[in-house]
Amino acid sequence: MSSNLRKLNVGCGRNILDGWLNLDHMALSGVDIVSDIDDCENTALPLPDGSIDEFLLSHVIEHLHHPLPLMQELHRVASDNAVALIRTPYGSSDDAFEDPTHVRQYFHGSFGYFSQPFYWRADYGYRGDWQVEMIQLVVRADENQGLNPEQIMSKIKTHRNQVVEMIAQLKAIKPIREPLAELQQGPKIEIVMSE
Repeated sequence: MSSNLRKLNVGCGRNILDGWLNLDHMALSGVDIVSDIDDCENTALPLPDGSIDEFLLSHVIEHLHHPLPLMQELHRVASDNAVALIRTPYGSSDDAFEDPTHVRQYFHGSFGYFSQPFYWRADYGYRGDWQVEMIQLVVRADENQGLNPEQIMSKIKTHRNQVVEMIAQLKAIKPIREPLAELQQGPKIEIVMSE
């Protein structure tokens, strides 16, 4: 494992990326770090504080029973303003439910709960802070031709299987903010047409 790599492919499985540290709970070929990312509450990632600038979680987070401890641990190892790209099925799609290893569904409003301002009413002990910068909702071009973004969002909110994939871009905020509702910032939501 090279010490100068500052990009972490979290829950990589068989998707090994060159130029990245590849992390998985299985010691598969090409995996650099073996660690149970669903047990970060009990076992820290074997990485130093502030050592990672970029994270990729591609179709990983929906498999986790305990996403908050993972996001807190990723925040610990993140440099200030580190970026995390999270790709996941949209919560109202069959893809989010069909795979029996998926344990939770995510929607465009879900990622705010990885920030501190969303905990202005309750404290669950979470101490990470990720600002959601952008949410991309990938929809089928052939089913949305001629519709404006508001019409597409209306379809997303009222019909199943509208979003092919959701991509969230988050930024690590250090030090963490106060848990105040007035500090909440909504992300830019972008509709992306699939090929």
